[in-house]
Amino acid sequence: MVDPITDDDRRQTLRWARVGVVLLVGLSAGMISIQGGAPLELVSVTVLVGLIVGGALVWYLFPSAEDIAPAGGHRYRR
Repeated sequence: MVDPITDDDRRQTLRWARVGVVLLVGLSAGMISIQGGAPLELVSVTVLVGLIVGGALVWYLFPSAEDIAPAGGHRYRR
């Protein structure tokens, strides 16, 4: 049988998902500006702004690990 996911595993998974979303938003903003033919300075500013926007989105959209489903001491039926 499989045991419930521990709180540490839940936190680590959410942390990686948050980092992934921030990087996805930031790098996609940079790729769009590269595709538009922007100079390198503007591309770096666009990536920085994209990372900030991605951080704001993660802060707003992702719940904390405890709000999802606390693992606690519950044992599931077997």
